[in-house]
Amino acid sequence: MGIRTDLAIENVEILDENTASEQEKVEIPGVEVEDVSGNDGIRIFRVRVTGPRGAEILGKPEGEYITIEADGIVGGENCWKETVARAAARELSRLIPFHDRLKALVIGLGNDEVTPDSLGPRTAAKVRVTRHIFLLCDMEKDEEMACVSVLTPGVMASTGMETAELIQKAVTIARPDVILAVDALAARNVDRISTTIQITNTGISPGAGTGNMRKQLTEASVGAKVVAIGVPTVIDANTLIMDSLGDFLSDPEGAASHLEKKGTPMIVTSSQIDEVIADFSQVIADAINITLHPGIYS
Repeated sequence: MGIRTDLAIENVEILDENTASEQEKVEIPGVEVEDVSGNDGIRIFRVRVTGPRGAEILGKPEGEYITIEADGIVGGENCWKETVARAAARELSRLIPFHDRLKALVIGLGNDEVTPDSLGPRTAAKVRVTRHIFLLCDMEKDEEMACVSVLTPGVMASTGMETAELIQKAVTIARPDVILAVDALAARNVDRISTTIQITNTGISPGAGTGNMRKQLTEASVGAKVVAIGVPTVIDANTLIMDSLGDFLSDPEGAASHLEKKGTPMIVTSSQIDEVIADFSQVIADAINITLHPGIYS
């Protein structure tokens, strides 16, 4: 049974843990890991998958995966959340450089009626929409803000339509240079539910965090560059058991096999998930607003 996680940094950690020496860090062909943390208490790691061999070993498409970790976001002071948002905006701005003709489509993926899956819709509701202003004023460019549209497509069980199909139609209307897709993810470590944001330029599979994956959203599938922003909100129950007890099991492979055969597929979340969604949706929305509207949120 493999450990389930959507976080590239956790895949790297799993490979490190499987090396012969605890002091040795595994070198993965085609994968680069850079620690760019500052002295502000925010930890930032950039994982770059640069070749097919690295993609195969890491189980992730080629591209860049940025992990931002910060303690104290949930229930923390607003000034600290703003600090984290600005750190996330700096990383986003590397992937999405602002220019006066920038058009962006923000997609809030997930189900607003299911709290662990509501990160996308709650974030999208806090993003500053400007496309109507550009249309009303017949503007083609602006030095302070991008032309931003927002779509919350819901889930197929509610709409009867594939999320990717709805987004493709929205792309033909808004004609964005970039799509920012926000969604819930799954992690192996429960601590990451209240500390971690992942940003990647490789696209996303809607519903991946809750185990209900739909068609992938990539530049090839939707016709525009896709930058995905996610927060782990759930953990696979079997993964949680093995990650918590693995060091105390005399036969971890046997235990994993037993769970796979006898266990009931379940996902678990934090008792603080309401606060996690409220605080992280605000941090991510602030980071997006700073990135897309630097003249307003500088």
